[in-house]
Amino acid sequence: MAYRTAPEPIPGMPSGVPHIIGNEFAERFSFYGMRAILFVFMTTALKTHQGAADLMQEAEATAWVHTFITAVYFTPLLGGLLADLAWGKYRTIMLLSLVYCAGHLVLAVQPTRQGLMLGLGLIALGAGGIKPCVSAHVGDQFGATNAHLLPRIYQWFYLAINAGSALSMLLTPWLLKHYTAHVAFAVPGVLMLVATVVFWLGRHRFAHIPPDRAGFLRDLTQPRFRRRLVGLLALYVLVAAFWSIFDQTSSRWVAQAEKMDRHFLGTEILPAAMQSLNPVLVLTLIPLLTLIVYPWLSQHMRLTAMRRIGAGFVVTLGAVAVSWWIERQIDAGDQPWIAWQGLAYLLITTAEVLVSVTCLEFSYTQAPPRLKSFIMSLYLLSVALGNFFTAQLNSWILRHDPPSLAGAGYWAFFFKLLLGATALFLIVSMFYREQSSLADDPDPADAAP
Repeated sequence: MAYRTAPEPIPGMPSGVPHIIGNEFAERFSFYGMRAILFVFMTTALKTHQGAADLMQEAEATAWVHTFITAVYFTPLLGGLLADLAWGKYRTIMLLSLVYCAGHLVLAVQPTRQGLMLGLGLIALGAGGIKPCVSAHVGDQFGATNAHLLPRIYQWFYLAINAGSALSMLLTPWLLKHYTAHVAFAVPGVLMLVATVVFWLGRHRFAHIPPDRAGFLRDLTQPRFRRRLVGLLALYVLVAAFWSIFDQTSSRWVAQAEKMDRHFLGTEILPAAMQSLNPVLVLTLIPLLTLIVYPWLSQHMRLTAMRRIGAGFVVTLGAVAVSWWIERQIDAGDQPWIAWQGLAYLLITTAEVLVSVTCLEFSYTQAPPRLKSFIMSLYLLSVALGNFFTAQLNSWILRHDPPSLAGAGYWAFFFKLLLGATALFLIVSMFYREQSSLADDPDPADAAP
């Protein structure tokens, strides 16, 4: 049976959407479940092949975590090029999902330094490679008749991400504590296999936009696209500053939680489990912002993508300020209550909804029809760039141990960094001109002279 190569001409939701949402739920469960325990595993449970303790220091584990995240968000460039130039999005997603499953298998069987290196490498290739394809594949299901539903589907897409990650971030730290690393890493692997099967079952319901190598290369050389690309890249470089801070919820914020009073309602919260606050808050904040805040603001101003992202930068400054304050209390010998980190999570999650959800939709609509996966991969490189910076900074701290970057000084540095990036973003965004295009839009290059 031949695959459909254009969006369904219907006013409602495309029939393949449930498979995409189901796949994203299970895949994000697998990724965030594995990622939630990485820092704790490396600092408290890592062993050699012989079973002896092989624990990492805080800065070393931070560098490992952010090097891995860097790789996860660098490989989308490869996945985007494979999808747009050779295999198409569906085939790229299916093949790299199998690589992804293999990485989980290695971690479950061999949770040592050597196993970590191989397993995380395979996961980085699989998870990163499918990222721009899945995000663009969502948009490909929509045409001119239902384009008005694009913001809603990207919100659902993000809700699926966070529903999966919320459950996994609660479950896998518990599995690591009460069972073994083998079990804690195996469960996310099973969910990735489920994600792959769910996506495969939707193959005849999807619009499969075929790759167009000649059109891809022609679009790249058009002056109008090059001008748009320069503007996008400038914005993405600045968005990297947000990701350099946000992804430290998997490293430095876990280390910070270990030093806090974690008793709440008669129970002690696991440091790694605090990460589950992020997806839980996302599930609350997306409907709140979409159904109440955005419509109200739209009555008083034009709520552009640039304004939403800029607001996200400002809110992130608040999250960093709270982390800075917490660290100052820890440095002074007070043991602050974990609820203060809950406030930081509320702020950083609000910023995530403003920045990340907006950037996903924005990157898809700003890309020409033949370059959707490629542009999405360039956006994801901003995540890689932010994490690369954090990894390199922590590697430098490990070697030199500068007093100015110890304790509260570490967060003071990131506050100043983000303050500069926020000012630059607000300036650059004033000069960017939005130009939207969909999967079934006619290409100007194909029009008659």
